[in-house]
Amino acid sequence: MPADADTGRVVAWLEKHVGGEVVEIRRQPRWRPVWFADVDRGSDRLELCVRGDRIDADIGFPLDHEMRFQQLLEEHGIPVAHVYGWCDEPRAYVMDRVPGQPGFEGTPDAERSSVMEDYVQILVRLHRLDPEPFARAGILRAAHPSESGSVGMQRYEEFYRRGKKRPDPFLELCLAWLSRNPVDSRGREAPVVWDSGQFHHHGGRIAALLDLELGHVGDPMMDLAGLRMRDTVIGYGDFREMYARYSELSGEPVNIAAIQHHHLAFTLSNQLAFHAALADPVPGSDYMTNMQWCGETNLFAVEALAEILGIELEPVPEPEPRTSPATAGHRHLVHSLRHLDAGDDENLQHEIRIAFRLARHLYRSDEIGDAVDEANLDDLEALLGRRPASWQEGDELLERFVLVDAGTHDAELVQLFHRRLQRFRMLLGPSGSAMATHLPIQRFDTG
Repeated sequence: MPADADTGRVVAWLEKHVGGEVVEIRRQPRWRPVWFADVDRGSDRLELCVRGDRIDADIGFPLDHEMRFQQLLEEHGIPVAHVYGWCDEPRAYVMDRVPGQPGFEGTPDAERSSVMEDYVQILVRLHRLDPEPFARAGILRAAHPSESGSVGMQRYEEFYRRGKKRPDPFLELCLAWLSRNPVDSRGREAPVVWDSGQFHHHGGRIAALLDLELGHVGDPMMDLAGLRMRDTVIGYGDFREMYARYSELSGEPVNIAAIQHHHLAFTLSNQLAFHAALADPVPGSDYMTNMQWCGETNLFAVEALAEILGIELEPVPEPEPRTSPATAGHRHLVHSLRHLDAGDDENLQHEIRIAFRLARHLYRSDEIGDAVDEANLDDLEALLGRRPASWQEGDELLERFVLVDAGTHDAELVQLFHRRLQRFRMLLGPSGSAMATHLPIQRFDTG
């Protein structure tokens, strides 16, 4: 049954520590190792999820930290998957597989409203928990409640800087802005999931909160901000109504300014996490997924900063594609990969899909990459007063400019980075493809 060594080790761990016989196990085709296993123990049959460690990003929130946070939530009555224990090799923890569905496709509006009502009630209960047991268990917590809103970002930034491989001028602009404009948490402090909005639901209720890797003791407003990005693909409803309901249930007003700050900060989480993986991808890294995530959430970031600063962003024209000596080869490669069929092998089909998306990106880069580079250098020449010799020199000079600017050119830089990020999106795939499509996010002035 095991198709590889790690799967075999997972089977051995389950049969030793959970008991019974593993009658079925499959590795989920995705960017991190996850196994779904069925264990027959005679009197019962367990449906389990084995969640493995990231392979291409060290974000400062270890997997065993996530497991402890999840166990503490269960102990305090928050609906999460029950944890059975920790596996050393491969690094993973074992929990129940949660029934239900993660999104709202096919869900009637009334049922979605019931699910979100339940979710808001769970957040209120979560935020009323005493932080002390979490701190005693080694869960990340700021040295002082006044820093509760920034301790998570500080951890992210620390690990980003530890592994930084090349200039990242947009990320440096946003980090500098957040540093110059710190959030005021007003002493709020509670366990938070931060990457909120991840759950399975069933029958109009939350079955369990999921993917708790960023859980720590922070500012409760972080959980009201974190789900704004995921709303673009899930559709939670009107955030104004959600915030009003949270305020009613908690007895405390929501702090929109803090939520807006936390939203901007959280939009940077992908770029912070995958900066190194995009600069120098390791074997097994899902390069195109990382690119798409960063491209989309970086656009959310520049839009969030523009909304805070009251800047109207300008449309960006798409370059005309060129025909090069490599055009026929690129087109043939994309066509070949699109029609490869791995049959019942889900993991191989996943690898083919990754290769197909990478081929489309390279094809698109051959079509418009030179025009994108020239447009970016045009922008830099207008800003810096001289034209960099290459895109690499342009990134270096732009990062230096950002680091010494101290906010003087924020409005100009926001427009410049919006243009650059829109052009980056255009390189991800052909116009109209899912990879190159930017989804609208609810604005604070309308939702």
